[in-house]
Amino acid sequence: MLIIGIAGGSGCGKTTVVREIIKRLPKNSVAVIPQDAYYWDNGHLSPEEKLSINFDHPNSIEWSLLVKHIDALRDGNSIEMPVYSYIDCARLSETVTVEPRKVIIVEGILIYSDPELIKRLDIKVFVDAESDERLMRIIRRDTVERGRDPMKVLEHYSRWVKPMHLQFIEPTKRNADIIVPQGGENKVAIDILASRIRMKLESGD
Repeated sequence: MLIIGIAGGSGCGKTTVVREIIKRLPKNSVAVIPQDAYYWDNGHLSPEEKLSINFDHPNSIEWSLLVKHIDALRDGNSIEMPVYSYIDCARLSETVTVEPRKVIIVEGILIYSDPELIKRLDIKVFVDAESDERLMRIIRRDTVERGRDPMKVLEHYSRWVKPMHLQFIEPTKRNADIIVPQGGENKVAIDILASRIRMKLESGD
């Protein structure tokens, strides 16, 4: 089993990179574990309190459960991955069963901030993009997918996303083995990365 981390700032194109890598690998050989599934349950908070949740701080993630699940997959066991709702800021009652695969991709903005998780990653990728490009993607995503008001998105970006990126995400580039500039648009880097993954799988290293 090969465990790959794909990190980078919010809106950098991580999801696109993951999708493109999966396309280039054998069918049903990849399982994806999104960091976002492991946000702490905040469903008990008031609507006003939910607006102040800092989703870009390492403390917002239940790292111990994520690491436990990675260990279980590596041991050949399936897991019940949480499902998180950004609308309600809560974990839903249902879970998603994830079976062990030859490749496990752990994806999220903060995954290189947890030392125990880093130890378990065989390949660490950082997806890079310009800050204004990331902001445009964040606005599109949060208004369309998460039903947020555009002005609230901008306020949240200024209050939380930008400062947390500079403090907790940008510095973790040094933990990466590979940096992919231009996000999901960088087909050359994605091809090279996918080829490297295939080589490691075939060699059994």
